[in-house]
Amino acid sequence: MRASISAAERLSITLRFLATGESYQSLALLQSWRWGDNTIGNIVAETFEAIIAEYMEEVMPCPKAPEDWKKIAEEFGSRWRFYNCIGASDGKHIAIKVPRNQGYVYYNYKGFHSIILLALVDAGHKFIFIDCGSNGSASDSGVFRDTQLFKKLENGTMALPEPEPLPNDTEPVPYHIPY
Repeated sequence: MRASISAAERLSITLRFLATGESYQSLALLQSWRWGDNTIGNIVAETFEAIIAEYMEEVMPCPKAPEDWKKIAEEFGSRWRFYNCIGASDGKHIAIKVPRNQGYVYYNYKGFHSIILLALVDAGHKFIFIDCGSNGSASDSGVFRDTQLFKKLENGTMALPEPEPLPNDTEPVPYHIPY
């Protein structure tokens, strides 16, 4: 029976992949590992999932209560004079090697194949939500519409605070995400 691959080896492979950008095939040829490229790919994916599961809430907590959203909005107000804002959103195309028979789906308007990373940050530029994996040909609104963030905003489960007036005004204004 074959010995299992230790957590230290899994982390080492994943860090090597991230640091060098080498392909799974080239990593599989290294003397110290000698595992197949499919095994390397599985190890990298499983290690990413384990890291995300362990650290997501600590490193990138998405607000869950109206008070948490208000704190972000207050920081936007005091730091940027942008009131009732609960986050700034933007997307980034990440270049990929196109999957077989999927070229047009991932080909973006910038002229290369990509997936899209959509992020929401607080006033200090700290990530509070990310969504990654939409195909590069998708529109900004289409990418946003498919996120869990949008679905929670639509069905009212984001626990946003009730609308409040802007400074020196009396008319309540909803909390919002500029795009």
